[in-house]
Amino acid sequence: MDIEDVDLLVFGGGKAGKTLAMDLARAGRTVAMVERSMIGGTCINVACIPTKTLINSGRVLATIRRAAEFGISGAEDPQMDLNLLRHRKEDVVGTMVRGQLSSFTGSGMDFILGEAKFVGPRTVEVTLHDGGVRTLRGTDVVLNLGTEPLLPPIEGLAESRVQTSNTLLELESLPESIIVLGGGYVGCEFADFLNTIGVRVTLVQGGGQLLAREDADVAAAIEQNFTDAGITVRLGARAHRIARAADGTVTLTLASGETLSAEDILVAVGRKPMTGGANLEGAGVELDDRGYIRVDDQLRTTTDGVWAAGDAAGTPQFTHASYDDYRVLKVNLAARTGAGQPRSTAGRLIPYSVFTTPELGRVGLSERQARDAGYAVRIAKMPVTAVPRARTVGHLEGFWKAVVDRETNQILGAALLGTEASETIAVVQMAMLAGMEYTALRDAIITHPTMAEGLTLLFTPAFLED
Repeated sequence: MDIEDVDLLVFGGGKAGKTLAMDLARAGRTVAMVERSMIGGTCINVACIPTKTLINSGRVLATIRRAAEFGISGAEDPQMDLNLLRHRKEDVVGTMVRGQLSSFTGSGMDFILGEAKFVGPRTVEVTLHDGGVRTLRGTDVVLNLGTEPLLPPIEGLAESRVQTSNTLLELESLPESIIVLGGGYVGCEFADFLNTIGVRVTLVQGGGQLLAREDADVAAAIEQNFTDAGITVRLGARAHRIARAADGTVTLTLASGETLSAEDILVAVGRKPMTGGANLEGAGVELDDRGYIRVDDQLRTTTDGVWAAGDAAGTPQFTHASYDDYRVLKVNLAARTGAGQPRSTAGRLIPYSVFTTPELGRVGLSERQARDAGYAVRIAKMPVTAVPRARTVGHLEGFWKAVVDRETNQILGAALLGTEASETIAVVQMAMLAGMEYTALRDAIITHPTMAEGLTLLFTPAFLED
């Protein structure tokens, strides 16, 4: 077989891989990137971008319903038009996909659509979508394979035509009712959105709280918000069987024997790495006990010259974390040739947000994590009603909470549950990265009236425990 040699071979075109490929191609390196289906990766096609587009449309609808509160008349009985909603989502996604493709070709990389598998050291065989086969070998290979929705081994699930976070984006009509199985980040976002646009939602969570990694008070507040909005929340309810009747109705049988029925079901219980079919083992690339690619803190796999990044490498499943993997890889590839010192993924401060309404912005340690780690902590906790900006925009739900190291006065983490929390959490993150004491935020002069200004209140004696 004829082997084409390149400086860099990227296997999978997610955030880390595509950014590295374009960067090195523009720098004059020979680069090939193989993608099986989604130009631009999961984020643009079926995750961050389309879901947040839909969520924003839901928020617009919710605001219009409250028009009279804001002094606006003539907006009675607004409804979500699914065709227009789909057009909006597809327009946003399509524009970004076309932009990605233009960037790929403009960078000078060899962008290849096809199915790839290892056939030798740092060598893959690609079955091209438009016919034919190519064999490529990279001096360095980066695996950026991504993840997909996990379908657990529940009796009847495979035969029940369940929805996932991918397929739900393509619905041609809305069900009157839906069961959302899974109370994690994806399940909560979809439950909130679907309820907002008029679907009757039952959220089923096997554990004792929503968002299992969050503090109990944060999870309880989100649960209360959901309940107040009309979502039925079932905690400690484990799925035993799923069955879809001839008329399309889905029945979920719980481990307790109780049954729940709805027109459809969304299974959102996690994601799994897309490593199947790549013959990673044949290339000497080991997987961990959960099926993720085993990497060290420099993103090296167990095979020399093969690196891995993003979700399938065990990186926290956020696009911004994958982007930082790109930065780590770029430095470490250069360091192999003696250009600078290698960079590690250890100790990264990675924020995230849950785009429910209100939003949850998170960074650093939760209170539970900080206490478990042995820190002596002080807790700052404040209702969002204390922030003037929240009153001007008419969103008073939620509370802010920060964890402070009692010995150093440094901020260990924060959970901001409230309007615009996904933006405000970045201010806390910057303070943490700078090693600032909480008093620096308390005493900062921040524009009035903004949500970030609330941080000058959060750390005052009125809300910070002694």
